[in-house]
Amino acid sequence: MADIAKLLSPRNVAVIGAAPKGQGLRGRILEILTAHPYAGSIYPVSRSNGEVQGLKAYPTIGAVPGPVDLAVLIIPAEFVVDELRRCGEAGVGAVIVLSSGFAEEPGEAGAKKQAEIKAIAAEYGMAIMGPNSEGFANLPLALCPTFSPAVAPGNLSLLPKMPLGGRRVSVIAQSGGMGFGFYDRGRPKELGFNHIVTTGNEACLEVLDYADHLIDDPGTDVLLMLVEDIKTGSKFSTVAEKALRAGKPIILSKIGQSDAGARAAASHTAALAGSYASFSAMAHHYGIVEGRDLEHMVDLAQGFLAAGPHLPAGRRVGICTASGGGGGWIADACAAAGLEVPELDAATRREIDKIIPSYGTSQNPVDGTAQAIRSAGYAGLAGRVAPSPMVDGIIVVMSGRAGEHVAHEREALIKLRQETKKPIFMWSYTLPVSLTLETLAEAGYPLFTNMHNATGTMAAMADYRERRERFLAAPAVARVAAPVHEHASEMLSKSRGALTEYEARRVLAAYGIGHTTGQYLAKTVEQAAEAAAAIGGPVAMKVQSPDILHKTEAGGVALGITEARVREAFATIIERAQEYAPDAKIDGVLVQPMAEKGREVILGINTDPLFGPMLMVGLGGIHVEVLKDVALGPVPLSKPAALALIDQLKGRALLDAQRGVPAADVDALAELMVKLSRFAADHAEAIAEIDLNPVFVHPKGQGVTIADALIIQHGHG
Repeated sequence: MADIAKLLSPRNVAVIGAAPKGQGLRGRILEILTAHPYAGSIYPVSRSNGEVQGLKAYPTIGAVPGPVDLAVLIIPAEFVVDELRRCGEAGVGAVIVLSSGFAEEPGEAGAKKQAEIKAIAAEYGMAIMGPNSEGFANLPLALCPTFSPAVAPGNLSLLPKMPLGGRRVSVIAQSGGMGFGFYDRGRPKELGFNHIVTTGNEACLEVLDYADHLIDDPGTDVLLMLVEDIKTGSKFSTVAEKALRAGKPIILSKIGQSDAGARAAASHTAALAGSYASFSAMAHHYGIVEGRDLEHMVDLAQGFLAAGPHLPAGRRVGICTASGGGGGWIADACAAAGLEVPELDAATRREIDKIIPSYGTSQNPVDGTAQAIRSAGYAGLAGRVAPSPMVDGIIVVMSGRAGEHVAHEREALIKLRQETKKPIFMWSYTLPVSLTLETLAEAGYPLFTNMHNATGTMAAMADYRERRERFLAAPAVARVAAPVHEHASEMLSKSRGALTEYEARRVLAAYGIGHTTGQYLAKTVEQAAEAAAAIGGPVAMKVQSPDILHKTEAGGVALGITEARVREAFATIIERAQEYAPDAKIDGVLVQPMAEKGREVILGINTDPLFGPMLMVGLGGIHVEVLKDVALGPVPLSKPAALALIDQLKGRALLDAQRGVPAADVDALAELMVKLSRFAADHAEAIAEIDLNPVFVHPKGQGVTIADALIIQHGHG
C-alpha cells in the first residue's frame, strides 16, 4: 500500500493551482495553510504567478526544488489526470485531489476519470486522497491543507492548552463538511484533535485504510467516523478488531439507514449503501459505538477521552445535584438509557449527611442543595459519592454559568479526578461560559449540555467495556475435524441448489446440528404408512421438493396425523403440491415424529454481499413476522457471543421463567447457534441461506428440537 504517512505527515507541501487571496478556493487553501505555524516548506505551483501570497511560485511540479511529499490539487477536473501523472514523474509521494467532477457526477465520463486516478496511483505508488475531498488537518503539525472555514485564521487555536483527559481524537469522514463539522463542535469543548481526514470519493484509499493507519498512531485515542459506504467487508472486520484489541473506541455513524439516506449516499459519493442491519450487527460485535448526529458523537468522544482506561464497570450511576428538579430529570434520563440509579449504601450516606442540610437527601440522587455546593463544592459532594460500592460512575448536575465558582474549585476538582478511577460527568442545565469549559477540561471532566447525551455516553462506555472484555476473553470457536468438514462438503457438492428438509438434516447432522433419527422419506402411500407405524405416534408429514420451498403455502404440510389418517394425508399433500407447482420435482413426503413443543425460535443464515454469512436469531411467531424482533451476528460465533446475541432480543424475557412455566434452555440454544455458525463459516463458498424454523427451545436442561430445516446454495434460482 502507498505510504499514508507521507500524505498525513508530510515534510513539505506543494499547492498546484494556488492563487492570490480572494480568488476563491484556490486562494483560500494557501491562505489557511500559511496562517498556521507548520514547520515544513510550502510551494505554490502557478503558471500565471511568480509569487503567490508572499511565497515564491513554480510553474510546474517538476520545477519545485527537491522531492515533494504532498501535492494538493485544486484545479479543474479535466486537468487532474494529466497533472497526477506529472506528479508521479516528479516523485511526489502523496496527493490530495480537492477537485470535484468525478464518479459523483452522472454519466460515465466522471467515473472513467476516477478510474484513471486509481490506475496512476498504482503505477507510481502514490497515496491519493479524494477526489472530491475537502482535504485534512494534522493538528499537532499545524498542517491544514483544506479550504474548510473551521480551521481558518481568526478562530480558536488549533489545539487547546490542555486537551480533555490529555488525549486526542481523530476524525475520518467521507463528507468534507461533516468531517470538519466534528472539529468545529468539539474544539470549543476543549477536545484535543489529532487528525481530521475527509476522504471524498475514495478512488484509491478508503475510510478503513486511514482508520488502520490512525489506530497505530500513538496520538489517536478515539476515532470519530462518518461513512457513506464500506467498500471491503473483510477490511472492516480486520480494522474493527484491531481497534477493539488496542482499546481505541470507534464512534461511527453510517449514512444510508433509510431509503432516502441510501439515495443521498449514492448520489453524493457514488456509493451504494449496504444492508444497514448487517452493518449494525457487525458494529455491535466489534464494540463500535454508533452515533446519531454531530453533537451526540462529539459528546460520546469527550466521555471516552476523559475516562481513558477507567470505563464504568457496570451501569449504576450516582447523581449529585444542587437542584432537586435537575436530579430527578437526569435520573429519568438514566432510566431511559438503561442505567440504574440505586440507593447508596449506609456508610456513604453517613459521609454525605455530614455536609448537606437536613432538607437535602443522600439516598440517590444526592440533593445537596445550594448550601452544600457553597460549602463543599461540586468536588466535595461528588468525592463523597464516588467511593460508594453501589455506583460505577457519577453525574454531577451543575450550572456552567458560574465560571468563577468552578474555577475556584480547580485544585479540588483535579485532586478528585486523580484519586477517582470512576468516570465523573458534568451536566450543565445552563449554557456554560468558556472559563467553566477550560477549568473542567484542565481538571479532566467532560461537560454536557444535553442530559440524554450525558446518560447515553455513560451507557455506551459501559457497553463498550463489557463487549471488549467479552471479545478478548472469548475462546476461539473450535473447528470440526477435517473428515467431518470434507463429508459435509461432499454432500453439499452432490446436492441440488435447494436442499429439502430431508437432505438438509443429513448435512447439518454431520456438524452435530439436529439428527436424522425417525426421519423417513416416503415415496409411496405404503412407505408413508410403514414410517408412521415405525414411529408409533402422531406424525408430521411434509412434501419434499427443491421447487417448493414454502411447503405450508402449497398445502404440503400435515401435522398431528394418526396412523389411520396417514394414507389420506399422503394423497392430499401430493395432490395439493402438484396443483401449487405443476412442474415441481417431488421427491416424496417426509414422515417424522411430532416435535415436542417449547418456546418457538427461528435461526437462520443469510449471506450479506459485503460481510458474508450472518447468523440471525429471533423469537418465533408474531415476534419475527410482525415485530421483526431479530438479532444478527457474524459467523463463527463463540458461545458468549451467541448468548449476547440472544440478550439483544426485545422479547428476551419470554425465555425466562413465566407464571409457572420454567425457563427455556438458553444454553442449548446458544450451543446450537455456535454449531450453526461454524457450519456456515466453513461452507460460506457454497451456502447462501439456511433456515431452521421453527426451533423449539425446551425447559432448561432439556435441549432444543429443530422442527424444520432448509439450505439454499449459491446460484439457486
